[in-house]
Amino acid sequence: MKATILLATLKKSGLSNTATLCEFLTERMEAAGVHCEVIRLANFDVPPGTYSNMGPADQWPEILGRVLASEIVIFATPIWWGNHSSLIQRVIERLDELHDQLMAGKPSGLEGKVGGIVITGDSDGAQHIIGNICNFCNAVGILIPPFATLSVLSDRQAKHADASRAELMRKYESDYATTAEKMVQQMVAFVA
Repeated sequence: MKATILLATLKKSGLSNTATLCEFLTERMEAAGVHCEVIRLANFDVPPGTYSNMGPADQWPEILGRVLASEIVIFATPIWWGNHSSLIQRVIERLDELHDQLMAGKPSGLEGKVGGIVITGDSDGAQHIIGNICNFCNAVGILIPPFATLSVLSDRQAKHADASRAELMRKYESDYATTAEKMVQQMVAFVA
């Protein structure tokens, strides 16, 4: 079983709260027999658009191929001003062509896949983001099972908090291990 995590941190490298939470979740998924690939979207050239291929320099077709080859797709985003990151919005826009296929009576390629959502931030907005991403997933045939979200809102994740990776992992382990394990169990159980 394969999972692709679409990591929408705005940081191309270095410590990221969202990347660290994805690492925390990946450890549990691998222990449950799920091979995980984390795609750090900031490191790819994905131009704006609503088609699956926007030209020769577009790296979205490569990412889309990995998503389509997975049983589980996880959207991982920080909160910026109460919303998901611009990179998750770009993913939604680039998947629009698959929605067009559904509207034309064809399968989207995402039907039957199981989804999950990972969110980090230092302020509220997680419920709004979950609602938006769930609405999109519903429209393209991705099933978000109950309990398939992992949201960590903490002042230690603020933009200039400078929390270390070790500090973040301790926080995730002490406060979110049960939630992460439930999320993994649910996603695995719902894979057809």
